[in-house]
Amino acid sequence: MNVINASATFCTEAFDDPAAAVERLSAIYDASSASLRDAFERYRRGERIEARIRACYPFVRIRMDVNTHIDSRHSYGFVAGPGIYETTVTRPDLFADYYREQLGLLVKNHKASIEIGVSRQPIPIHFAFAEGIHLEGELDVDRLRQMRDVFDTPDLSLLDDRIVNGTYETPPGEPHPLALFTAARVDFSLHRLRHYTATSPTHFQNYVLYTNYQFYIDQFVKLGRSLMARADDALERAYRSEYVAFVEPGDVITYNANLGEQPEQGLPVARMPQMPAYHLKRADGSGITMINIGVGPSNAKTITDHVAVLRPHAWIMLGHCAGLRNTQRLGDYVLAHGYVREDHVLDDDLPLWVPVPALAEVQVALERAVAQVTRLDGAELKRVMRTGTVATTDNRNWELRDHREPVLRLSQSRAIALDMESATIAANGFRFRVPYGTLLCVSDKPLHGELKLPGMADRFYRAQVDQHLQIGVKTMELLRTNGLDRLHSRKLRSFAEVAFQ
Repeated sequence: MNVINASATFCTEAFDDPAAAVERLSAIYDASSASLRDAFERYRRGERIEARIRACYPFVRIRMDVNTHIDSRHSYGFVAGPGIYETTVTRPDLFADYYREQLGLLVKNHKASIEIGVSRQPIPIHFAFAEGIHLEGELDVDRLRQMRDVFDTPDLSLLDDRIVNGTYETPPGEPHPLALFTAARVDFSLHRLRHYTATSPTHFQNYVLYTNYQFYIDQFVKLGRSLMARADDALERAYRSEYVAFVEPGDVITYNANLGEQPEQGLPVARMPQMPAYHLKRADGSGITMINIGVGPSNAKTITDHVAVLRPHAWIMLGHCAGLRNTQRLGDYVLAHGYVREDHVLDDDLPLWVPVPALAEVQVALERAVAQVTRLDGAELKRVMRTGTVATTDNRNWELRDHREPVLRLSQSRAIALDMESATIAANGFRFRVPYGTLLCVSDKPLHGELKLPGMADRFYRAQVDQHLQIGVKTMELLRTNGLDRLHSRKLRSFAEVAFQ
């Protein structure tokens, strides 16, 4: 079958202006994806298509002929040395600001010319539809089976994380990677995010809170809706006006009444998704997203694998843990500065011998937030918050094992708390170069006879969740005001790092 490449009419062009470069890649992507959608509509109607229909992602390319001296304080925005660097890109409607920022840094640091053109990487037909298509409901069995003969479909060889994991080796004569993710890998995660969270990726904010309990989500929804309500006090109105909208699953949007009346949008979902997301939005995208990841390291890895393509500025785990020390009390906070990784879901991607360090910028913000919300400092603050190692396990019923072996290992590691998600989220933050942190709350002490039983848990949740959530929100607001140069740490970068953050 002949191949009709709808992207072939675009030639490669060079740009000195990042904004003009992004306009060009937008034109290529929009025309290419539109041609696929038009062809699929004809296929869906039953028209006979004699040729294979293809369109390809645009690419961004940088050429460096000489070494350029770069300020060693920077952690991204430069290439490692002379050579050709390239990446495929997607969804300029979602990433245009990001592309302009990253390309602007390369032009500033290297005086580099930007080349925009059409890659050889086909756009899978599924990814040409930003919000997804439901083929099973639109096509009969025969047409569904024959679709692969007409359109390109997702190729797993283009969706792996070799660049992220540091295992990718550039073939001779091929360009070095410019970004952590290929366009197809990004598109795959964007579609997965909608599936798992029931919200569009366009609503995700740059600061992400993860939790393992619905109680936290209930308080975040209460907070989000209250911030959208009109306020009479001038200071309160000014604070609320920093957030423009609150989004719930189903893309139900409540706009801020302090910024003018607008009708709500979207429809609530009939059934909650696996990991529902809620978004407290700012106009520049620097608001707060909160996701209920449920219980377990598998969920924690799954959602962070996909959120990472959005290049958030930070993510933090807020959840409950088992306190391991007899001096701890229910309701005490645990600020993780190290992790024992027994979650096992990342063993093949990030070996256990790789340390996952605490990030000073996040640690300081978390401690400041605890102090501000609890109004404690010094010795009194240490009474309610302890800094130490958190152990993460994949065995929810670890208490039922013979205690001698796990307790010995926990003691040797100096762990002060145990949960099922924190080390996974921190390790994936390290792997994806996303600043991370953990603040847990002691909800039980199984080694000391204080088990998480229904009555005890209910009283604990009601008393402590609201304060814990306030601390998480305050931490994100502190990180936002501290500046990105300090937040994106060099300790997350590898030897030969890609230029894009």
